[in-house]
Amino acid sequence: MKFDLTVAMREQAGKGAARSMRRAGKIPAVLYGQGDCLLLTANPDELTKILKSHAGSTALISLTVEGANSGQNRTALLRDYQVDPVTGAVLHADFFEISMTKPIRVKVPIKVTGSVPVGVKEGGVLHHNMRDVHIECLPAALPDHVEVDASALTIGTGIH
Repeated sequence: MKFDLTVAMREQAGKGAARSMRRAGKIPAVLYGQGDCLLLTANPDELTKILKSHAGSTALISLTVEGANSGQNRTALLRDYQVDPVTGAVLHADFFEISMTKPIRVKVPIKVTGSVPVGVKEGGVLHHNMRDVHIECLPAALPDHVEVDASALTIGTGIH
């Protein structure tokens, strides 16, 4: 899944500058990975829309940087973000710039599909030990999730 996000360059770094940006209704962010680190600000509504899409760390984000490097488009992954524990508001975001020609390694969620497994119908319990799996691929081939059909599982069997 690919999203577009417009971000602006910022000059100041540090706690005081970040707090003043949040009061002004912006989210401080950082872009790192390919060359220099860029200090950015993002629109909270646009960033929240990306976070609620359930694409997680697999969403490719096309960042349009406004400001000193005006008009630059960069492709990135949302590597990390911080949320206020009381209000639930996004406090900060870290973007990791990627190259579309080099493979990347990311965690992709596992989605269990199919009907109720045979083993569960016989009185067993389905243990879902892994919630995500690490994969390495080109960014263009990055899946949103990995589907696993568990309907044929019997008691004592598993998927490896």
